Amino acid sequence: MESRFLQVPPGLDGTRADAGLAKLLGLSRTAVVSMLESGTALQDGVVLGKSDRLLADAWLDLSWQPREAPTIVATPVPDLGIVHDDADIVVVDKPAGVAAHPSVGWQGPTVVGALAAAGFQVATSGAAERQGVVHRLDAGTSGLMVVAKSERAYTRLKAAFHDREVQKIYHAAVQGHPDPLVGTIDAPIARHPNHEWRFAVVSSGKHAITHYETLEAYRGGSLLEVELETGRTHQIRVHMAARKHPCLGDTMYGADPTVATRLGLERQWLHAMRLGFRHPATGEQVTFESNYPADLAHALELLREQ
Repeated sequence: MESRFLQVPPGLDGTRADAGLAKLLGLSRTAVVSMLESGTALQDGVVLGKSDRLLADAWLDLSWQPREAPTIVATPVPDLGIVHDDADIVVVDKPAGVAAHPSVGWQGPTVVGALAAAGFQVATSGAAERQGVVHRLDAGTSGLMVVAKSERAYTRLKAAFHDREVQKIYHAAVQGHPDPLVGTIDAPIARHPNHEWRFAVVSSGKHAITHYETLEAYRGGSLLEVELETGRTHQIRVHMAARKHPCLGDTMYGADPTVATRLGLERQWLHAMRLGFRHPATGEQVTFESNYPADLAHALELLREQ
């Protein structure tokens, strides 16, 4: 058990307890919420709830159980597609239900675990549980990911993603018909103030830009091509939900569950279709593409028939 006894700095006055303690202690939001729910976080002797506010100069008496860092477990994923493989990179076509890397609370398969099980050696740069990972897809989002195999590839690809030099094209089927049919959503994103696992458009959030174009419109929704200029967690899902056009099947962000059932969707209709970047070894521009997986193709066929 770890413990701290300290005062709330003036800069955190009025901050929600979960967000403020995460910043103050350098812990994950999940670890802080666990501490708050266990009743071992006190402010001036009073137990804190996660939505309570920190008070400048108040004394905090905090205790928590350190969590073990997640580790890579080599687990085969038979339907993980290998789109490209060379000495520096491997490009995979990730199925839904597979996370990019291990994380606290995730018990399912991962891309890095699947690559390890298949005998791939990836770069050792990065945190131990996400070595070689230069970008991520949500577990429920399918499509293209590139993983660095060499150290130079890791360094150059991380820089390319940071500098917005990578083309990231998604297809998303959403409820309703966006107006205008082609547009840009420029709205900051941060964790949802009232939901631990969700994100939202928040004025104090990180800069996020999403470009979209309507490819097809149906009675029950629209098929969009989306290009990300930034890469925030759940960015497409949050931005489309904020415009009242959540991805079909994305009940976490307000999609109609009856429509999801009718279309046979058990996750959001969102697929990473195209990934383009300069090869980290040759400097040549390379582009990779992916087809819709069976569940999304079937749902789209049903949508077209309505």
